[in-house]
Amino acid sequence: MRFSLVPDALFDRYAQITPEFLRSRGITLLLSDLDFTLAAKKTRHPDQAVRDWIASLREGGVAFMIVSNNRSGCRVTDFCGELGVPYQGHAGKPSPRGLLAAMSRSDALPAHTAMLGDKLLTDMLAASRAGVLALMVEPVGGPVTLWQKVLHGLQAPFKALCREDYREKR
Repeated sequence: MRFSLVPDALFDRYAQITPEFLRSRGITLLLSDLDFTLAAKKTRHPDQAVRDWIASLREGGVAFMIVSNNRSGCRVTDFCGELGVPYQGHAGKPSPRGLLAAMSRSDALPAHTAMLGDKLLTDMLAASRAGVLALMVEPVGGPVTLWQKVLHGLQAPFKALCREDYREKR
């Protein structure tokens, strides 16, 4: 089991991750965090941009599932229901168990799976431990609370070590 906080690729936002990018790396299943990855934490309904992006993944032959640590299943259930996508709740990230359960449900191997998220200590570490491609995005809406700002700052050195940086140059 690998143990790394360094993402394999870094993006500004989820929409930069295309089916072509995923297929070029042999990925047929994309697992994704929800909060701050696809939408702000309290967002109850997916916007059209998320809907269109997931439709493009499907059309491109990439299966999609949300893997969330969210303790309240209602919002995640509703969000995923509106998108028509499955989800693995109570994932326990950084434990790999939620990712492994999602891959089992999708009949996918780690070599053909990627995990998308915004946090090193949960999403990227879980991806590393599960042996899947670790794709990181900047948090939707940016860090808001003091804790999020501290956490965001602590992630910077590990993001700097990332092999593939697809963020727009600032």
